[in-house]
Amino acid sequence: MEPNMDFDIVIIGGGIVGLASGYKIMLSHPGIRIAVLEKEDTLAAHQTGHNSGVIHTGLYYKPGSNKANTCAEGRKELMDFAKEHKIAFEITGKIVVATSEKELANLESVFNNAVENGIEGVEEIGPDEIQEIEPFCRGIAGIRAPGAGIIDFAEVAKKLGELIEKKGNGNKVLTSHEVAGFDKHDFYTKVLTNQGGIAAKYIINCAGLASDRVAKMGGVEPGMRIVPFRGDYYELTEEAREKVKGLIYPVPDPAMPFLGVHFTRKIGGSVECGPNAVFSFKREGYGKTDFSFADTWDSLSYAGTWKLFMKHWRYGLGEYSRAFSRSRFVRQLQRLIPSLTADDIKPGGAGVRAQALGPKGELIDDFLIKRQGNSIHILNAPSPAATAALAIGDSVNRMAAEHFQLGKTKDQRLKTKKAKKAKSKKQKEKVKSEGGFRRSQ
Repeated sequence: MEPNMDFDIVIIGGGIVGLASGYKIMLSHPGIRIAVLEKEDTLAAHQTGHNSGVIHTGLYYKPGSNKANTCAEGRKELMDFAKEHKIAFEITGKIVVATSEKELANLESVFNNAVENGIEGVEEIGPDEIQEIEPFCRGIAGIRAPGAGIIDFAEVAKKLGELIEKKGNGNKVLTSHEVAGFDKHDFYTKVLTNQGGIAAKYIINCAGLASDRVAKMGGVEPGMRIVPFRGDYYELTEEAREKVKGLIYPVPDPAMPFLGVHFTRKIGGSVECGPNAVFSFKREGYGKTDFSFADTWDSLSYAGTWKLFMKHWRYGLGEYSRAFSRSRFVRQLQRLIPSLTADDIKPGGAGVRAQALGPKGELIDDFLIKRQGNSIHILNAPSPAATAALAIGDSVNRMAAEHFQLGKTKDQRLKTKKAKKAKSKKQKEKVKSEGGFRRSQ
């Protein structure tokens, strides 16, 4: 690549959210020149390529939240996109199963959320219906969501990258481009990478596991920190795969953002079981003993991490014990499928969740986006971000159009800037005249 290539927008991060955002901006503003930068040598190398591949319906999300709204819309867009571009997916259905009386109240809350979110076909089911849907599963009550499915999100991401380059106005998707900093000028920013500088008018940070670091590089205080949690998976052996027809989930713990150990039939026919959720000593550490001093220091020097540990130390110890004990992991799986044995599973892959954590140890559950100067920062995009990616891309496109004033001439942008300044001054004068408080209307 030649140094100092000029673009209107540089998007940092070649995961599905960054690529979906670039794709939606390209469709709405075909004259805009976009570059997507990915530090790895392939797209979707981290969270997008290491997730469960589930097309979520929105069972768990608080009604009215960004998660609930974008999941519903994004799911429809995702399936239409997959059909158009011949990306394999399958609607398998999903059941959430309670195995003890103490889980029934949480199960009812999940069902009420699902109804309020307008999820089609969702229904409460009993023990007999659980066995009809999943013959080897046992539970005392459950919820069925027939619209859930499976897909390879890495394939979706790669197709988005192809379309950005193919249909754009000189757009580029550049792998092996790691961002090291920013050199800010009056009317543009030079994004400094290991391959040279790239000039851009506007920056969109979709760096996932590095979103807080990229924000700080750009002079934006994120107000949170990414603390990584690794999830280890096992796979069912070929002989044991018949024990899972679709997607089987436990009732989630409302105090934690993790959905618990579950069974997922993959698009290629294999069946994953997991994950656990353990603190990771490396942001991109997929092995149980992976370690980075810088990443560990980032997490353990943050007060919010220790406050989280103090609140949930029992939960954390349980997760760690399962991470290093095959027999304990199997016992967890047997809660849903009692006939499983240690011989039915083999080691699988792992993923790392970019968990946004507040300074008081609060788990930031919904999407978090900050706008400042010539930049937009997607600081937190947890599950169902992959399912919702195209809808998130719509939101980022609208935000970029407004914040960057895309499609407007220089004179129009200056006029808008002056109008905003005048409005802000007028509001301040009004507040001052009212004794320092804005009166309710």
